[in-house]
Amino acid sequence: MKKRTILTSIDVGTTKVCTITAEVNGGGGSRVIGVGIAPSNGLHKGLVVNISEARESIRESVRKAEQASGCRVESAYIGVTGRHVSSMNNRGVVAITHNDRLVRPDDLRRVLSCAQNIKVPNERKLLHVIPRGYTVDGQVGVKNPVGMHGFRLDVETHIITAAVTSVQNLVKCIRSIGIDIDDLILEPLASSEAVLTEDEKQVGVILADIGGGTTDIAVFKDGSIWHTAILPVAGYQLTRDIAIGLGLPFDVAEEMKKRYGSVMPVYESKAETTSAISADGHGVSYQDLCDIIRARVEEIIRLIMLEMPRSDYETFIPAGLVLTGGSSNLSGIEALGRDILKLPVRVGIPTDMSGITDVLRDPAHATSVGLLLWGERHEGRRLWKSRGLLQRLISRIKNLFH
Repeated sequence: MKKRTILTSIDVGTTKVCTITAEVNGGGGSRVIGVGIAPSNGLHKGLVVNISEARESIRESVRKAEQASGCRVESAYIGVTGRHVSSMNNRGVVAITHNDRLVRPDDLRRVLSCAQNIKVPNERKLLHVIPRGYTVDGQVGVKNPVGMHGFRLDVETHIITAAVTSVQNLVKCIRSIGIDIDDLILEPLASSEAVLTEDEKQVGVILADIGGGTTDIAVFKDGSIWHTAILPVAGYQLTRDIAIGLGLPFDVAEEMKKRYGSVMPVYESKAETTSAISADGHGVSYQDLCDIIRARVEEIIRLIMLEMPRSDYETFIPAGLVLTGGSSNLSGIEALGRDILKLPVRVGIPTDMSGITDVLRDPAHATSVGLLLWGERHEGRRLWKSRGLLQRLISRIKNLFH
């Protein structure tokens, strides 16, 4: 019987832990067979602050996914976020020394190795070295130079690093429950896999994943990553502002935000003194609640745009802003974004999945789904390389006998 290929992603967020298990089919796609969501404890702004609490939250999420899928989780793709993440662009250059002057795969490896030859402090860990584009003898915009003729090969890369201690704490939580790590992926890169189109990445777009503890940003241009950043401001600050401004317990403020919150409220449809009453009997003015939410969301949107690498963002990202993450479920957030930026704004919802995915069609699960799609793409490349190596081995054996 053919062994099934099972992929798992674990999104360890500030407010929830989401584990997704999927079965990869022969055609390269995948089908979700298990989802486990548990409240997150022991994390603050994307960082582990209590290992034992974080471990139990992850364990509970994994247990629910295993129960739904009937499969044991052995390894997983893990998302990384937090203010400790930083990025930069760097260039690498090598000479093509083959007699036929053809660019070969080993030349790509050499030029990427050259591009990442930067001084990374001992307290930093290299997460990603992503090629943005190649140049062959001055010809820019080359996506895959293998097979082209040239004397010089340049590459422009996007390099992402993270604090070693922060990553180690997360890795310790995962491994302590018996799960190996397939790869660590920066969360906005994962979210972009789930909610952005290739056209948006090509013309220029900014993705903002407004989660519970952080707002994760990724800027795409010409089909590749241009800039990434993590803001330590997100849904937690929204709820905290409501709790302080209206004198409410934090849990009640969170419930009111989710149930009644809007950034573009229609006051005329409500009486001026309308109160939003929670289950705990607390009453507040609907207008006051929405005014607080609008002020903080407006600030977050402006902070997102301050991360743009260029000031002429109207021409640099004509595809506009794609919002995702749990906080993008706030009513009216697209309209507010368009009013502020004068650019297209939409909410990104992951939809490109099959199987038991009803609960996943929500911006709050963009990172979880994106981690799985990232893993699916990586697994496809690995299987393709394995088949290629096998074919070459068979060919060589045949040649020996002939």
